Amino acid sequence: MLSIGLFSVAAIACANTLEDIKKTKVLKVCIWPDYFGVSYRNPRSGALQGVDIDMSRDLAQELGVKLQYVETSFANFITDIEGGNCHIAMMGVGVIPSRTERVNFSAPYLRSDVYAVTSKSNTTIKTWDDLDRPGRVISVLKGTFMEPLMKKTLKQATLQVAERPGERERDVESGRADAFMTDYPYTQRMLANTDWARVISPSRPIQPTDYAYAVAKGDPAWLARVNQFVAQAKKDGRLEKYATEFKLQQIVVKD
Repeated sequence: MLSIGLFSVAAIACANTLEDIKKTKVLKVCIWPDYFGVSYRNPRSGALQGVDIDMSRDLAQELGVKLQYVETSFANFITDIEGGNCHIAMMGVGVIPSRTERVNFSAPYLRSDVYAVTSKSNTTIKTWDDLDRPGRVISVLKGTFMEPLMKKTLKQATLQVAERPGERERDVESGRADAFMTDYPYTQRMLANTDWARVISPSRPIQPTDYAYAVAKGDPAWLARVNQFVAQAKKDGRLEKYATEFKLQQIVVKD
């Protein structure tokens, strides 16, 4: 990457995000359109819906600009932010150390622990302690914070990393995997849209994780504006209203 002194060209470019948004009259928002209740494309209507869809619309309206969604994934959203493909990621991004090294996060607005999804036909897994056993296959989606967490915590079970959306679900339904790890919003999708899924809640806190909006480093003015937006949405009740609509009210961060 071409550098000028201590600052890269990319860092200088991203330091004026608000000016870029005002100039282009467009807010570019990175989303993962498979995140139920957060940033989800309804397969029947094709419409996007979820807490972060509503919140992103409000942010664009406050800024007085058009909204443009940029579809990405948890494995690629940081590259998209760093490359200027989007101004902000609004897709329930978990705040973890490996991500904070490369992007800045707003104040948290959701907080979820880790959950397991198994099948109703799997009679060997009844409690959380049944997951990490010899012979078990536990699946995670590549790029999610469950991937490094399970690599660190699983001692006896085999970890299977799914490369594509839907892969871990198919593996559990078919019996190729015993369970997959996810968060609270995604468990709601599984319960709402399948007749085979069964959710295993942790018997103790595993890794409660804050979710926040991610922006490029080096632009404190843009981060401050995003934090102002989050604080106001909490104060006026919009965040809780949107979360309640998608049955996520119990994981809202109110302070």
